Amino acid sequence: MIHNGSEPPRSARIAVLASGTGSLFKAFLHAASAENYPGHVVGLVVDRECLAESIAHDAGVATQRVDPGAWSDRASWDEALTRAVASTEPDVVVCAGFMRVLARSFVDRFPNRIVNSHPALLPSFPGAHAVRDALAYGVRVTGTTIHLIDYGVDTGPVLAQEPVPILAQDTEETLHERIKEVERRLLPQTVAGLITGAVAPPYRKEQDR
Repeated sequence: MIHNGSEPPRSARIAVLASGTGSLFKAFLHAASAENYPGHVVGLVVDRECLAESIAHDAGVATQRVDPGAWSDRASWDEALTRAVASTEPDVVVCAGFMRVLARSFVDRFPNRIVNSHPALLPSFPGAHAVRDALAYGVRVTGTTIHLIDYGVDTGPVLAQEPVPILAQDTEETLHERIKEVERRLLPQTVAGLITGAVAPPYRKEQDR
């Protein structure tokens, strides 16, 4: 996606979307600050007041807040979000705990370069309550999935997955925390691979339709 064998490598521009405590964003920032990381974070875009903003401020990362309540309708907010992210001129867009479904127009603006982390082994347990759903279903193993975002909800091509066992004493909170520990490592690792070409989305027939 970024790598081109005929040109010298450059540091990819990464925009991050976040909504919450910022723990995944903080881990991503830390990983991307390594000297050999193939990209750097050029901006954070949030949809509400959140701790991720403070983390970005402390790290000197420019932040934009696009609150849906400031716009008259969803379409206007979608356009504003797209403009905010586009203003950072990203090579890759990373969703690090961003809790809103991205519009088709947003996906079209950044095709095949929006990466999301989901706390389950997709296609099992898509949606906003994946950890709760896995516990309720009674599975013995769940995990995390790093995938590209397409028009569906957690339906995009899988880039990486890692299992996390469910323990007998697990609550939603304890299980989610162990999944987050994996996400904090796997997300920046997978984004780096996507930038360098070491990780590529799998071929799927529906991509040709």
